[in-house]
Amino acid sequence: MKLLTCPMNGPRNIDEFQSFGPVRDTPEPDDTADAEWSRHLFRAENRKGTVVEWWRHVPSNFFFLAERDLVTNEIIRTFEASGRAGGHE
Repeated sequence: MKLLTCPMNGPRNIDEFQSFGPVRDTPEPDDTADAEWSRHLFRAENRKGTVVEWWRHVPSNFFFLAERDLVTNEIIRTFEASGRAGGHE
């Protein structure tokens, strides 16, 4: 069983969580060309390294951030969104 540590609830079974994808900047819709907006909505980066992602502990509906290695799938750390240090490193 894989565990993920929720900043509010502690270590829990990974089945109790839902991923919402990487943290990324959102371009201003009114100032963005259609092609760029489409790329923002439908294209995902596919690279090696670490990423900071949004996660939710479903039973408590608590949203938080997790830093994950994209090669090993190791969760490096989890933290509350107020401690956000950036989307990619």
